[in-house]
Amino acid sequence: MRLILGSASPRRLDLLAQIGVTPDALRAADIDESPLKNEAPRDYVRRIALAKAGALGAGAGEVLLCADTTVAVGRRILGKPADRDEAARFMRLMSGRRHRVLTAVVLHHDGKSRLRLVETLVRMRPIPEVELQRYLDVGDWQGKAGAYAIQGAAAAFIPWIQGSFTTVVGLPLAETASMLASVGIHGKKVMA
Repeated sequence: MRLILGSASPRRLDLLAQIGVTPDALRAADIDESPLKNEAPRDYVRRIALAKAGALGAGAGEVLLCADTTVAVGRRILGKPADRDEAARFMRLMSGRRHRVLTAVVLHHDGKSRLRLVETLVRMRPIPEVELQRYLDVGDWQGKAGAYAIQGAAAAFIPWIQGSFTTVVGLPLAETASMLASVGIHGKKVMA
């Protein structure tokens, strides 16, 4: 059984390594990730994860693992910011309040797809403008849903989360490990 990671994300590759799983190949889907008009965040993240799996497909003897992560403030979806100004708007919107991070995981095997959606609640402390500008200067917001990576410079703004840390990073490991085990893929034991 060959495991194909349907992602170009180095974070997802690193997360799989934490549970001793090394994909046999990486494939990134080239799809339109624009939200549909009035699309709810949960529906959006499910649709995009399934679209990635559908665009890539899995051949005989392959298991395809795809995921999508989004940040939501209420019903508003905060994708990857187009530029510094949009990143600043996202961070100001989340400053001093809670938001949700949703990751949908799809496992495609033998012509069937299984999906798990995991949601984590994140609170950001109020971010003074001078700190926000320093954060934006670092550039850690680029290519990140919601304009931040919890494991990066923005960690200084996050006093607590409720739920899975790895969901916020981009791949909920407990759920992913369980899904992979169900098709016979287990992490290699890591010796200390």
